[in-house]
Amino acid sequence: MHRGEPARPNVAQSVILFLLVSGLCGALVAGLALPFAGLAGVTTEKAHDTVQFLPQDLQTAPLAQKSQILAADGSLIATLYQENRTPVTLKQISPVMLKAIVAIEDDRFYQHGALDAKGTLRALLRNQSQGSVQQGGSSITQQYVKLSLVAKARTPEEIQAATAETYERKVAELRYAIAIEKQYSKDEILNRYLNLAFFGDRSYGVEAAAMHYFGVHAAKLNLPQAALLAGLVKNPTGYNPTNNPKRAKERRDVVLRRMQELNIISAKEARDALKTPVLDPAKIRNVPSGCANSKYPFYCDYIVAALKDNPAFGKTGEDRENYIETSGLIVRTSLDPKIQKAAQASIDKHSKPTDTAVAAITVVEPGTGLVKAMAQSRTYGSKKGQTSYNYNVEKSYPGGFGGFQNGSTMKAFTIAAAIGGGVPMTYRIASPQTIDLSNKKFSTCGGGTTSDPDYKPKNSTKTVADPSMIDAARASTNTYFLQLSQQIGLCPIATVAGKLGMYDAQTLQPLKQTVSYTLGPGLVSPLMLSNAYATFAARGIYCKPQVVTAITSSRGKGVPTPGPNCKRALSPTVADGVNYVLQKVMEPGGTGAKLKFGKSDLAGKTGTTDYNLAVWFAGYTNRLAAATVVADADPEYTNLIGHTLNGKKMRDASGSGTAGPIWQAAMQAALQGLPSSKFVQPDDKTIRGNVKDLPYLKGMPPAEAIAKLMQLGFKAQVAPEPVDSDAQAGMVAYTTPRQEDGAPAGATVTLHLSNGSKAQPPVTPPTPPMTPPTIKPPPGFPTCPPWDPKYPNCRRGR
Repeated sequence: MHRGEPARPNVAQSVILFLLVSGLCGALVAGLALPFAGLAGVTTEKAHDTVQFLPQDLQTAPLAQKSQILAADGSLIATLYQENRTPVTLKQISPVMLKAIVAIEDDRFYQHGALDAKGTLRALLRNQSQGSVQQGGSSITQQYVKLSLVAKARTPEEIQAATAETYERKVAELRYAIAIEKQYSKDEILNRYLNLAFFGDRSYGVEAAAMHYFGVHAAKLNLPQAALLAGLVKNPTGYNPTNNPKRAKERRDVVLRRMQELNIISAKEARDALKTPVLDPAKIRNVPSGCANSKYPFYCDYIVAALKDNPAFGKTGEDRENYIETSGLIVRTSLDPKIQKAAQASIDKHSKPTDTAVAAITVVEPGTGLVKAMAQSRTYGSKKGQTSYNYNVEKSYPGGFGGFQNGSTMKAFTIAAAIGGGVPMTYRIASPQTIDLSNKKFSTCGGGTTSDPDYKPKNSTKTVADPSMIDAARASTNTYFLQLSQQIGLCPIATVAGKLGMYDAQTLQPLKQTVSYTLGPGLVSPLMLSNAYATFAARGIYCKPQVVTAITSSRGKGVPTPGPNCKRALSPTVADGVNYVLQKVMEPGGTGAKLKFGKSDLAGKTGTTDYNLAVWFAGYTNRLAAATVVADADPEYTNLIGHTLNGKKMRDASGSGTAGPIWQAAMQAALQGLPSSKFVQPDDKTIRGNVKDLPYLKGMPPAEAIAKLMQLGFKAQVAPEPVDSDAQAGMVAYTTPRQEDGAPAGATVTLHLSNGSKAQPPVTPPTPPMTPPTIKPPPGFPTCPPWDPKYPNCRRGR
């Protein structure tokens, strides 16, 4: 009995109905008979009118087929279906299967038309003599019509109408059966029937049933196997061999004896088949449906969500879901099993499902947006240590967690905006450990400003007093980047972030422009951040994340699906500059130095949020980009210190020491075997920036120095603390940025005043010795003393 199929009709009623309908010679083909339930008392005229005005063409629904989701290498990710079915041609079905189904369901199938009056009468008489239903009266064509009508039904009401015990439905099936016999050959009807029929255990069609119960294709079915399947169609649930092997064997043996009775098989063949066990449990093959049964359930859910976004599959979400689960699609995706294995292995090495902290990582290919892997510490399910949340994606996707605050990984976008604005990488800003930015105005998009009445941020690492952009990136100096973001404005940073796909993972709105924007303004997902960093690796080409690469219909034709969606978001020179700065983070002295491996150029950035609610590491090569997060994902969200990670209580939490090792192990394994790659080095102009020369101000009074700077279009401020210098106390010792580095037009130049500690006291130059003036003697005046006996020849006048 198929889904929604009623029980066989009452014998007495059937005899009455058979005699009644046999009289409809003017309306029906001669010899047709109809075992209808509930037809007693219906007049011949009423039945004639019902048949006369029914439509003749049966509009059958396409066969519901299972769809498959495949990884990039062709391996199976998941199977989606409402009915597990694989259609096959008649030549792909074992001949003994064809004989078995005809023998038990309609042995005169090839001799009669839509209805078999003789067969129906014989079945009625036999059923009456046995006192129970031993044979059915419906022909295979009638059964096919009934199954087709049920298959078209989409709602419970439609299913009820398709299976209702009314004479109108029976007569309608008759009319349709006549039309089917005219439209298709007997072989084609039989083929359609075997592909449509339900064989129990979620197996629809003979191919799926053969593979499920015996692990063989329908073409390889032997006699006892074919007999078992042929017997199932009458009552797939009651005769299910996995639940009731005894009843299944009894029914199979009925089929075998009927085949012997019809001389389709010999007595010896029947005896041998009857001795055969009904089923080998070891050969049963289940075909799990849905993402919950996938090896990659979270990635699978994300794929299905992407498929449901495709308008080619229907107008509504329900229509699309139905299409995906019934159309026999082959969906090829970007998931790379090697990279996925590397990502999951790293997660498993550094965390456990039962940890109170969670870990997640997404890997993306630069220049394509192909999402190569998604992995997380908690497994799929509802038990302890399991979750239905995908920690890698936004909340807009089913099961999407909705992100975590990303901390200092946001500084990369500030670097990009600064370089794009002509700020040199050597640009220095005095960056004390703590800075007071209370009520300081930060310009925002639209011409407005934002401020915080009480904001005194500090650095979590130590750095030089006046770091350059490179120094500040290596040490992740908060006070530097906050001041830099104030100087260049928040709008350029927000614009870069928006172009690179950064938005709030909860609301899908732009990240809010706050004073602390450069330190992580909202909640972002690992997928979002890894894809944004991939843009730097791709020299400014941003691609929307892509998981579905191709879709093929059950007939092998391509199905329209969104392809790569890439555009230029940054100039190559700006991207090269960002890569250069973030590459320095991975070198000795940088926060990512311990994570460096291999010969390829690596770039990355750590991220730690306030109160250690989440820690990040995002990094990339030219080939792959990945973002890793370790966070508290359970309300009330608390400091990671004290949470467990990898089964141990956390005593420290940082982007480099906590999230970084997960990134490193995953990327190192994912890149293994691939050629090394190098970044394009930025040109000198990008490194030096678009700067103007600064005047020499050392030793100048501050008021005079400020006036000179403002004359040249710069802004000026005086550092709060004097510095050691050989300049006179109160005079300019040096500037930030330095005079030799220059500064962008309109930049703020900080004057550092000397405390005079190294200044020397004024030195009075010594008085030169007095020398008598040289007087030329008058003519005739002796030039030597004539009285001096040393000069005997001296004479007056000589």
